[in-house]
Amino acid sequence: MANFYYFDSSALVKLYIVEHGSQWVEEIVNTKDQNGDLLNLVTISKIGIVEVAAAIARSERLGSITTAQRLRLFNSFARDSQELFETLSLTDELVHLGSELTQRWPLRGYDAVHLASAIVLNEQLTSAGLGEIKFVSADKRLQQASRKEGLTTEDPQEHL
Repeated sequence: MANFYYFDSSALVKLYIVEHGSQWVEEIVNTKDQNGDLLNLVTISKIGIVEVAAAIARSERLGSITTAQRLRLFNSFARDSQELFETLSLTDELVHLGSELTQRWPLRGYDAVHLASAIVLNEQLTSAGLGEIKFVSADKRLQQASRKEGLTTEDPQEHL
């Protein structure tokens, strides 16, 4: 049985831009079982696609990467978004829950959508008897809110 992860953009960007925790994120995303199948199923929100694309572009603007690197990273990320990750669309349910989460916790809008997505996904998996997700975020405020909402939370920055 696969391990289930939900990555917000602060965690997912580490797969493309080398930061503290990048190696751990790469292991989670790319580890395969003895049959060659991915061991972990990583889910992201479609809004995370825009956020990671923006982070890649910002890295070029800040001089951290070259234009050629940006293009290569962006193309790799665009391909992975189609082939490697499960993606969740923004639904009325997620907007409603995300809005409620902003009233309970000091979250930015997209962070609340990430948390709402993870909560709904976790409910779907547990009710189907498939297990729980691990919510992965490098954002301390979002980690705190996710723990208070009952999710198992991982901080990629705590891993080498």
